[in-house]
Amino acid sequence: MRAIRITEFGGPEVLKPVELPDPVARPGQLLVEVAAAGVNYADTHTVEDSYLSRSALPMVPGAEVVGRTPEGRRVVALTENGGYAEKAVVRESLAHDVPDGVTDGQALALVVQGLTAWHLLRTCARIAEGESVVVHAAAGGTGSLAVQLAARFGAGRVIATASSEAKRRLALELGADAAVDGAPEGLAERLVEANGGHRVDVVLEMTGGPVFDASLAALAPFGRLVTYGMASRVPPTPVRAAQLMAHSRSVVGFWLMHAVRRPGMFAEPMAELMAMTADGRLRPQVGEAYGLSEAARAHRDLRARRTVGKLLLDPTR
Repeated sequence: MRAIRITEFGGPEVLKPVELPDPVARPGQLLVEVAAAGVNYADTHTVEDSYLSRSALPMVPGAEVVGRTPEGRRVVALTENGGYAEKAVVRESLAHDVPDGVTDGQALALVVQGLTAWHLLRTCARIAEGESVVVHAAAGGTGSLAVQLAARFGAGRVIATASSEAKRRLALELGADAAVDGAPEGLAERLVEANGGHRVDVVLEMTGGPVFDASLAALAPFGRLVTYGMASRVPPTPVRAAQLMAHSRSVVGFWLMHAVRRPGMFAEPMAELMAMTADGRLRPQVGEAYGLSEAARAHRDLRARRTVGKLLLDPTR
């Protein structure tokens, strides 16, 4: 089968097309003929070995696939790497059937980014009716879904940040009440202004560095900052306990892998997200589909913030 493999850690240049033997499913696993593989920002960390879990070489990257099993089931699934290929083996417990009315791209947008957005709001922030919610990178895969879900879950005001006017317009079209520039300088003040002069209740933050610092500064008493990435690759200023106590603020970390193997935290939210997508209440944003051999270009575009929505790799191209 055709696949993308890395034999050294680094940037997009280490992603190389190769021919490999077909994988073989063991008990408890499914073999999936891949219709499309998803590309996530976390993949760029995996390839350079800077992710939360360490990587081993050689490796076929890719954390999610959609396709059919030999029995004809159409499934979307999380993988333990191996997704950038024509065939992949997945744990049966981490596969979810895709209903009619949900496209391959939409299904891939839900299995990591949709599930992440759901848990950021429900499990970590524990969003309450009427609270203000800030969604950073609101035109991206997770952000575009979080904007929609926050409104569905009862947020009083959804404030989006994005790096360009076009991306901010998209966030407003998806249901954000306000959209501001996500650049760190003056960010705390812009967030407060967008919230009518009041500090905000919830921030979903995945950039790190000064964006994290500004987001924390914008929190109201009893506000929660949920951190789930470090796209800037710059760590934030260390947070002191006294700093949190003085303002009754919370910082909550989230990594999806801690959720998906716990009862009630994978299949049930996925079923809700699939149903919302099938009936049009949720609109996953599907971005560019790259050929499998274009994986390096997909990573370059993602790192350069040139993309919108869910990126796909098409193994037939």
